[in-house]
Amino acid sequence: MDINQTDRRNRGLLWGWTLFVLVVLYLPVVCSALASLSKSRYFLFPIRQWSGEWWQKTTASIEIGMLVNTSLMLAAVVTAISVVLAFFGAMAFARYDWSGRRLFQKAVLLPIFFPQPVLGLALLLWFNAIGVPLSWHTAVLAHLVWITPVVTLVIAIQVYGFDPTVEDAAFDLGANRWQVLTEITLPILWPGIWSGMLFAFLLSWGNFPLSLYTAGADATVPEWLYNKMVAGYTPMVPALGTMSTLAAAGALILGGLVMRLVQKRRA
Repeated sequence: MDINQTDRRNRGLLWGWTLFVLVVLYLPVVCSALASLSKSRYFLFPIRQWSGEWWQKTTASIEIGMLVNTSLMLAAVVTAISVVLAFFGAMAFARYDWSGRRLFQKAVLLPIFFPQPVLGLALLLWFNAIGVPLSWHTAVLAHLVWITPVVTLVIAIQVYGFDPTVEDAAFDLGANRWQVLTEITLPILWPGIWSGMLFAFLLSWGNFPLSLYTAGADATVPEWLYNKMVAGYTPMVPALGTMSTLAAAGALILGGLVMRLVQKRRA
């Protein structure tokens, strides 16, 4: 077998494996979308009668509107706070060298390795012990404990590739610390910060274990989906699940377009 035939075979195997992985990953999403477009209350394949009734009921539901608002508010607050904390945390252990750097790095990243249900239960017990009522505000703190380390890692990747001599050159040219931060540091680290924002928002939006234990009466979209799957199933479940998946995919695509636009303008 010559080299060209070997290359064609390897490319064929690669494409075949890629297709298999995509089918395994997205087949449940496709089934969920099909279930939401069926007039039947339960998913039967092949679908005998198509209908957009469940999508209309989902978008018109006041309860689901409140769930979406709570999830959006929770994700937005978590994103804003986690990105700020992660930026300074990434700078602390990836940019500067100090005596407690390694210990700080381990302490920051430790929550990632805790199972989320265990972490959520621990936070629930802590909130009850200090007498804090559960709401979406306590869920914000719970999400921050787990999401901030993830965002810190994402931003730290960009910080490790940062050349500190660029800042030194700006100082030598007369720039103050604020100018260096806003005109040098942040623009260079912008790809990592933007990626961290997307990670934080999507991880918070779709988080179920931490919200289940710490959100109290302020239910989120993942909690509602779980509760309806356990009892009181309705085709609005796959409809809302499909909408959430499409919205997350749209956010990723929009984020990529914004990143490319910013890079083109800088170029």
